[in-house]
Amino acid sequence: MNDLIRPQPGILDIALYEGGASHVAGISDAIKLSSNENPFGPSDKAKEAFARCAHKLHRYPSTDHASLRQAIGDVYGLDPARIICGVGSDEIIRMLVNAYAGPKDEVLFTEHGFLMYKIAALGAGATPVAVPERERTTDVDAILKACNKKTKLVFLANPNNPTGTMIGLAELERLAAGLPKQTLLVIDGAYAEYVEGYDGGAELATRLPNVFMTRTFSKIYGLGGLRIGWGYGPQAIIDVLSRVRDPFNLSTAQLETAEAAVRDQDWISRCREDNTRLRHWLAEALAERGVPSDTSMANFVLARFGSEEEAVACDEFLKKDGLIVRRVASYGLPNCLRITVGDEPSCRRVAHLIGVFKSGGAA
Repeated sequence: MNDLIRPQPGILDIALYEGGASHVAGISDAIKLSSNENPFGPSDKAKEAFARCAHKLHRYPSTDHASLRQAIGDVYGLDPARIICGVGSDEIIRMLVNAYAGPKDEVLFTEHGFLMYKIAALGAGATPVAVPERERTTDVDAILKACNKKTKLVFLANPNNPTGTMIGLAELERLAAGLPKQTLLVIDGAYAEYVEGYDGGAELATRLPNVFMTRTFSKIYGLGGLRIGWGYGPQAIIDVLSRVRDPFNLSTAQLETAEAAVRDQDWISRCREDNTRLRHWLAEALAERGVPSDTSMANFVLARFGSEEEAVACDEFLKKDGLIVRRVASYGLPNCLRITVGDEPSCRRVAHLIGVFKSGGAA
């Protein structure tokens, strides 16, 4: 190895991201509850749009994403000119950090926030700063206290992953108002559609010059396998990001499938209603079995156990029966398991097995 060929500072400090497991050795029909996927998948209209794209694979896709941006604008009541699309919201997050932070700058996020915030900061040579939460919920005062003249970005997932907790719009606005003048607040709304009546921060990003919102098609829209996300905010921010975005970052299949998906809001309403019902049921069922959780506003429940040892033992117990959940020690929550809200049989199965585990029985 040539010691003179070195990566930029921060790159080797990045721990490799591990997605939710998909398989259990020796079990062919495992139930995956580890990646917060929509168990009902995308709408039929989205599937049909994807199938039609097979006839266009020899053509380059649109570079301006105009049709998808218009569809998003129509559905969410936003100016399409202030929307940018990317390969999942992850790409939008990286573009923001690369454009606005670098060496000697700081990027803030909450202590149990999405791991990509830290990864993006290190990749840009910036310093990641994790801010304490209050009982696994965003603490606005703690964030404001941690800010200084080096703070360039503050990332806040609302609802948060993996805790499922969220703060209200008044607190978000108080946070935006209290930030240093050079700091951009990025509200990550990956799970916003699961909250009835919540705009994900869109109104704030429309009105305030220091607020930006990211969203994804990977969760309630059921398109995690296609990797499509978008961002919305001040025109000046969009103009900057458009200069660093790859011109063909999204394929025709991604663009047209996402457009069909976002226009089928009847399907989204149904998925939200089913998720809300099953999430409440699962949280209550786990509590009855001695496993508490905070009130989740997303499509998962963060189950809390008495110790890391108990959480690991329960995870292994579930795997033996083909149920895959997510350990979240990497998020600073070693005594917890994040459990996706699946369909009703999956929810009932995981609650039953955790009850068996807690009682010391065998499945």
